[in-house]
Amino acid sequence: MVSSLKNGLMVGLKTTWALGKVIFPVTLIVSILQYTPVLPWVIDLITPMMSLIGLSGDAAIPLVIGNFLNLYAAIGAILTLDLSVKEVFIIAVMLSFSHNMLVESGVGLKVGVKLWVILLVRFGLAITSAAVINLIWNGGSEIAKYGMIPSKTETVTGVGPILLESVTKAGIGIFQLAIIVIPLMVVVQIMKDRQWLAVFSRWMAPVTRALGMKENTSTTLAAGLLIGLAYGAGVMIQAVQEDGVSKKDVTIAFIFLVACHAVVEDTLIFVPLGIPVLPLLFIRLGVAVLLTVTVAFIWNRADLAKRKEAVYEQ
Repeated sequence: MVSSLKNGLMVGLKTTWALGKVIFPVTLIVSILQYTPVLPWVIDLITPMMSLIGLSGDAAIPLVIGNFLNLYAAIGAILTLDLSVKEVFIIAVMLSFSHNMLVESGVGLKVGVKLWVILLVRFGLAITSAAVINLIWNGGSEIAKYGMIPSKTETVTGVGPILLESVTKAGIGIFQLAIIVIPLMVVVQIMKDRQWLAVFSRWMAPVTRALGMKENTSTTLAAGLLIGLAYGAGVMIQAVQEDGVSKKDVTIAFIFLVACHAVVEDTLIFVPLGIPVLPLLFIRLGVAVLLTVTVAFIWNRADLAKRKEAVYEQ
């Protein structure tokens, strides 16, 4: 047990350091950019496209902030706007597919997923889902009523206070990461040493096989599904390195997790906004399963065709 605790602690610290080198500078830079003309420029750039997916120009604000930062920052922006229930629901669905892009894309790159795959899947799902919802849902025109979460009205001015707030946000982000990742790595190490993960992998085997992946992908899949891409990255990176997860399987797993990760937290976080969250959950799960099975099927057929071609050439 002592050996497991020690090894898990070391892995947790190394993982926190590896992810922290991505999260800290990204959070710092984006927090500073909020007080420059950069984010307003991006918002003005995409505002004309908002009407195509059933959103007003103001909706660009939480979409840009959510993609640059996270869902919490996006919700803070939503609370300052007068939006309809339908608009808030569309924003919630879009951000559930596409948020915290800089950090979570960095995580994807660390586990071996190509950047174009990450961007295509996340932005593609966000825009397509918004367009479909806008077409098929005729209700939700009433103004959304927010509760439980107070909006932040404080404005920071001056170079010193802005830098201090940005560094504080980045530091808190690393601290939050550490208090989740380090205990998680310890638990995972104990589970590995006691062969519990092997049992869990067998339980998950039918699910991973149905989604077109091998059994050793189950730990990666479970970590992202329950904890999220950023916080679950520690387990994901370790699983890829130690469990021999292939680049193909980790890419397919990441495609699934892009559509549906941190399934509990990222669903419940929208409850205070007064939107129907069960449809949000079902949309994420349904899209994740359908997209993953489709990609895995096409990829497997392509691999089979290549193997047959190689046999014929011999």
